[in-house]
Amino acid sequence: MRPTLILIATLALATSLSAQTDQQGTQKKSKKEKPTQVELVPHDAAPIFTAEQPITFTLTSNFGRLRRDKKQDAPWRWASITIADSAGGTVEVPLQVKTRGIWRLTQCDFPPLRLDFKKSTVKHSLLATLDKPKLVTHCRDNEDYEQYVLQELQLYRVYNLLTKYSHRVRLARVTYTDSGTGKVVTTRYAILEEEPEALAYRVGGMLIKQKGGGPADLDPRASAIFDVFQYMIGNTDWSISGLHNVELIGTELGYIPVAYDFDFSGAVNTRYATPDKSLSIRTVRDRVYRGYCIPDDSYEPTFDLFKAKKDSIYALYKDPIGRLLVGDRAKETLQYFDDFYATITSPRDAKREIIGRCIGG
Repeated sequence: MRPTLILIATLALATSLSAQTDQQGTQKKSKKEKPTQVELVPHDAAPIFTAEQPITFTLTSNFGRLRRDKKQDAPWRWASITIADSAGGTVEVPLQVKTRGIWRLTQCDFPPLRLDFKKSTVKHSLLATLDKPKLVTHCRDNEDYEQYVLQELQLYRVYNLLTKYSHRVRLARVTYTDSGTGKVVTTRYAILEEEPEALAYRVGGMLIKQKGGGPADLDPRASAIFDVFQYMIGNTDWSISGLHNVELIGTELGYIPVAYDFDFSGAVNTRYATPDKSLSIRTVRDRVYRGYCIPDDSYEPTFDLFKAKKDSIYALYKDPIGRLLVGDRAKETLQYFDDFYATITSPRDAKREIIGRCIGG
């Protein structure tokens, strides 16, 4: 039996967070309220996320209409997924889909999607327990943009090796069929991503949706893993206080940040990725540490974790999924990681580039 966690949470998080913090780390104190104890129990991941080999399915919908759904409040549209069943045949699962995102919603030829399943229709299939997961799709219908999807998938896999507080993912080979014309639009790789609520449920925590979290609210060790991972992959497109590309999970340890959405990272290095103008870097390949300041004794165990996982991380780029990367992409990514490992292996460089650059110290 899994152990029960007693989560120290608050029912009025907007006033319980100890600091209101912007992206630059400035803080405004706020009044705390007495927390409420909530009993939460960890659970297993959805069945689809318990294996790694790619799944294959056909997604049918009116993609001509979906491509015109550019607003963030776009409506749900009818769709169906045709996928193999356990008996060796296929099963058609009805669902709804809608476009999502901010930048990609307006800039991509092919929209990123959110799927909406009914529990009764997926109960006895590989899709069981899925509710409203994201489907991370190619932005444009060519090999480079499909490779970006595979490169981003690799970063989720790296993150999974470092902490359980990370989104589970499954690679899918998806054939998109337009219901309006009956024609195949394209077949490309996509990422099915564990839902935030499911992630929190799996780890025995509570998904926090209020903004304003600051360093005093976070578990130091979990915060260090999050921050160093973002530095490793060269990602600056996030904000804990603003919940931008960050989930916040409340646990008995404190609030734990979870990273997602890595296509603006240096490790993926998409042709469209540019750093925020307020940062002192010219390209996304330039690393800059943006983590909050935490106790110095939290850094060394974190560096040790990354060092211990190095061989396993590098092996991801040589396994069957890693070998889907074409050209020099895997090699260039590992060389990029080499620079990171050189930094955390040198106490002087780690102090100068990471510890000494924390925000709020």
